[in-house]
Amino acid sequence: MPDLQFPDLAELLAVAHVVSLPMRVKFRGIVQREALLIRGPLGWGEFSPFPEYGDAEASRWLAAGIEAGWQGFPEPQRNSIPVNATVPAIAADRVPEILARFGRVDAVKVKVAERGQSLDDDAARVAAVREALPDAAIRVDANGGWDVATAVEALTRLAAVGLEYAEQPVPDIAGLAEVRRRLRASGVPVLIAADESVRKEEDPLKVARSGAADLIVVKVAPLGGVRRALAIVAQAGLPAVVSSALDTSVGIRAGLALAAALPELPYACGLGTVSLLAADVTRDSLVPDDGVIRLREVAADPELLAAHAAAPERRDWWLDRLRRVHAVLASGGGGSA
Repeated sequence: MPDLQFPDLAELLAVAHVVSLPMRVKFRGIVQREALLIRGPLGWGEFSPFPEYGDAEASRWLAAGIEAGWQGFPEPQRNSIPVNATVPAIAADRVPEILARFGRVDAVKVKVAERGQSLDDDAARVAAVREALPDAAIRVDANGGWDVATAVEALTRLAAVGLEYAEQPVPDIAGLAEVRRRLRASGVPVLIAADESVRKEEDPLKVARSGAADLIVVKVAPLGGVRRALAIVAQAGLPAVVSSALDTSVGIRAGLALAAALPELPYACGLGTVSLLAADVTRDSLVPDDGVIRLREVAADPELLAAHAAAPERRDWWLDRLRRVHAVLASGGGGSA
């Protein structure tokens, strides 16, 4: 990140707002989504790494937020971004309720491999999505929750409803390659997408070199900004799906900037997740309309920032985290945009 576009800590602290937004349903074990928002000369940025992430990993999220507010986004190639609906690891009978919040969609991502649930639960959830949307593309996301044998068994079974792809069925790159090999050998037509194996690896291109995936999932914040994500996609040479990290509309705006700037956008993006929040920081939320989100600017609303301000102890926790992570980024450690 060029020095002229890197704000000092005092500048960030002066424009920081910490919010806590209720979730409509539990997602990744979360019922309240906390985020720190910063306002730069070119717009709003978001810093919202999940609490368990260390400072080095979180520094990429701060780099992305600073890019949004102090550097701006690349020129768009398109102004309308197709998005998928997201169905958390809920009971099958709640699927219609969740899908209704997204309006018309052509693709749905279904969470599977939730701890404490069974393959029968996953199959019922996926079948409920197929029943509700007979013509939609369905992709499943295991977040690395299976081992190789379980992944092959599960995807062979779930493939009966017609899967567009399976996202991160196992946690490691070698396992992805083996799942992909076994499915191909068995004639199971499920593509493998890498998510955590791109954004959590020190070398995000390793998954492409290893032949472990048919496509990659890219998220702006974990990769350190729109420009760095664009470079990774270009070097990987694989089709890309742009997704979110349960962001507010401020963070989704950065995801839309990435999707808008990619030379090709072959898959619907996972950027409709504001629909999973029961509140937002803007009155013009970036949510799907007829299966797409149209590119537009986002400004946090002062009244909403105040209404959803985090408790004092949580605000202090986030500001302390900002101080530590800014130091990592300023020193050249962690990620960079």
